[in-house]
Amino acid sequence: MKIGALEAGGTKMVCAIGDENGNIIERISIPTETPEITMPKIIEFFKAAKVEAIGVGCFGPVDLNRASAQYGYITSTPKLSWRNFDILGNLKRELNVPIGFDTDVNASALGEATYGITKGLDVSIYITIGTGVGVGVFINGQLLHGMLHPEAGHILLERHKEDTFGGSCPYHQNCFEGLASGPAIGKRYGKSANELSDCDEVWKLEAYYIAQALYNYTCMFSPNKIVLGGGVMHQKQLYPLIREEFKKIMNGYIDTKEVRDLENFIIAPSLNDNQGILGCLELANREMRLLL
Repeated sequence: MKIGALEAGGTKMVCAIGDENGNIIERISIPTETPEITMPKIIEFFKAAKVEAIGVGCFGPVDLNRASAQYGYITSTPKLSWRNFDILGNLKRELNVPIGFDTDVNASALGEATYGITKGLDVSIYITIGTGVGVGVFINGQLLHGMLHPEAGHILLERHKEDTFGGSCPYHQNCFEGLASGPAIGKRYGKSANELSDCDEVWKLEAYYIAQALYNYTCMFSPNKIVLGGGVMHQKQLYPLIREEFKKIMNGYIDTKEVRDLENFIIAPSLNDNQGILGCLELANREMRLLL
């Protein structure tokens, strides 16, 4: 069976063809320009492949409420040309196949939970730290939605006493995304993360903020594992620093076998950057099962 996968990001749209077992056959990358330029290219790719279903993991915020008139819309995104755009409706009208729809980070969480390192766990969290901070929560076989979907990149953090940076988020001065995303690093230091690889103080501060967020998520969701992905986490020196800071903040309060083994609790993605596409394939599978 031919299944389409669309990992719709703010910079690029990754389109792939796979099957119901998670085998990826083909993929292309299309720059994210305006909907008028980008959407016809996406639709042409999937039409040519004759897909029988599609899974979409989309940048957001997006409306995931199936009862809403705006279900499938990209809503209050800072990418103005995509604001209030009906991405799901456009795909359905042109392709006329079942389409599973969720956030991009939820797709990654689902990919790991279906094919990767969090498979078989009751609760797992996938966090992407890059251009923004996104959090996907997988609980008892389902992705967490609620009234919208988790916007846990915007939880408020305690600012480090030596950090005078005002934050990069236009909504909050001290949220996770505003203090620890890739753009936050760039604005704080005037250089990209890659240019700062050897600056220990940069990554100690980054670990301070990430560990705070992970402590909060651990207390809220009681996950079996936390997966940290995204461009900032390509700085591999961060993982031990985060674990060390997390242990300090936790201060023995939660004492489980998972928290005692932080190398297997706070972890890197396991699917060679395919977790988003694989999650989209599973979104399509789940949508088809709903329609049976």
